[in-house]
Amino acid sequence: MKNYEVTFIVDPVLSGEEIKATAQAYVDHLTSEGCNIVHVDEMGLRQLAYPINKRSSGVYYCIEFESAAAGNFLDKMELALRRDERIMRFLAVTLDKYGVKYNADKRAGLIGKKKKKKKPEETENKREERAPRPQKPAPAAPVAPVAPAAPVAPPVAEEEE
Repeated sequence: MKNYEVTFIVDPVLSGEEIKATAQAYVDHLTSEGCNIVHVDEMGLRQLAYPINKRSSGVYYCIEFESAAAGNFLDKMELALRRDERIMRFLAVTLDKYGVKYNADKRAGLIGKKKKKKKPEETENKREERAPRPQKPAPAAPVAPVAPAAPVAPPVAEEEE
């Protein structure tokens, strides 16, 4: 059996039901051709890299499937995708063993966005280990120029008589 993947972008101005009906139509088309659907991934509304048909976003779908037949059904599928006005772009590819394994790992949660949870004691220990920052001296206030004092005459000694 050969593994395939079809990714397509649906026009976002359609209603939610119409978008799901569009994706389901292609799933039904593949099933009628004798393909085994492995996974349907609705990636949701995403920003496009460049405008397509004056749209800056689209609803992404990815259908992974297997087929024992030769690629004749793929030509029919691509023709249907080209003729459908609801589809903005599509890409159909044959998956090798690495692509199949990648998709299986992605579905299992081994690949993707995972955030590590920090343990509370680790963060406290790091704070204790960290040396305190040296404090910068406060900037000195500007000194106003002082006017020179008037010269003082030395005291005159009085003579005794």
